[in-house]
Amino acid sequence: MTTQTLWQNIMNYGSFDRMPVLHWASWPETRIRWEQEGMPAGADERTYFSADPHLYFIRINLGLYPAFDEKVLEETAEYRILRDAEGVIQKVWIGKSSIPHYIDYSLKVAADWDTYKKRLQPAPGRIPANLDEQIISAYASGQPITLDTGSLMGWIRNWMGIENMSFLMYDHPDIYGDMVNTIADLTCWGIDQIMTRMKSPPDMAFGWEDICGKNGPLVSPSIFIKHVAPAYAKIRQKCSSYGINLLGIDCDGDIEQLAGHWFDAGVNVFLPIEIGSWNPDPMIYRKKYGRDFRIIGGFNKMELEKGPAAIDAEIERRLPLMKDGGFILLPDHLITPGTCLDNYKYYLDRVRCLRF
Repeated sequence: MTTQTLWQNIMNYGSFDRMPVLHWASWPETRIRWEQEGMPAGADERTYFSADPHLYFIRINLGLYPAFDEKVLEETAEYRILRDAEGVIQKVWIGKSSIPHYIDYSLKVAADWDTYKKRLQPAPGRIPANLDEQIISAYASGQPITLDTGSLMGWIRNWMGIENMSFLMYDHPDIYGDMVNTIADLTCWGIDQIMTRMKSPPDMAFGWEDICGKNGPLVSPSIFIKHVAPAYAKIRQKCSSYGINLLGIDCDGDIEQLAGHWFDAGVNVFLPIEIGSWNPDPMIYRKKYGRDFRIIGGFNKMELEKGPAAIDAEIERRLPLMKDGGFILLPDHLITPGTCLDNYKYYLDRVRCLRF
């Protein structure tokens, strides 16, 4: 059985007896540690761990087109200040993995939106020259095939910053709605471009948001219901027209206030259900929304730092969901530098040996 077939059977409640062994990624500092602990320098992590990717994407360019010209404004041995391809001026630390310090934005107020809207229109140049090769490789991979649907809220947050976006949603909610709807329309156009070249539907369409923190969402439920949910419903309808029955999102943080609204709008796969200090329970989501609420993730990555006993306990408490289906175990974000190589190998081996 290929990983794709196993994945399909789990997510569509067919017959399965194990979990796929998936590796998302590690932080650069984690990789440095692992190489000090015995991983060969330059080794491909998934090959080294005999693990599969957590998602296998087919993509076209759904971002700003044309992008802004990138320009370095200041550079020292410790940091670089630059304007990036999204028009954001940021300070990036050299040799450190951290979120940049965002200094200024090209999209700050409602009047700036037209400049960005012009860069979010369909265009032949968005279709990569290697799209057909991407599709051929996806079919041959033996992996579940995922169609990229971009980001309706997370990109706006990146382009504007949290403060500017918050004021815009309050002062000009209809402009925010137009932003979300414009990206959704472009996404639907992109789905058309890919699906007219595919001989059979992908296993899932999937987008990225990261619009929640430890205290909940950066977009209020009321704004979401009025302006974001209809855009997701539009993407859901487009996916369904091509026989794509799974629509997923990647959102870190505490998603509780938005999860039901996403679900009502047609999203039925959630990754990664980050555990964090708010300690959500994936089983509660399943009990509340039923088996159509599917999950990839749900394993507290911080338990990997603690050793075999903690890893075993974390796996044990997710066993009921694994056995039920519609749930694929995966650490809830990148593997942290506090995780030694032996602990991570132990986790993967435990998943590899699971049988139901």
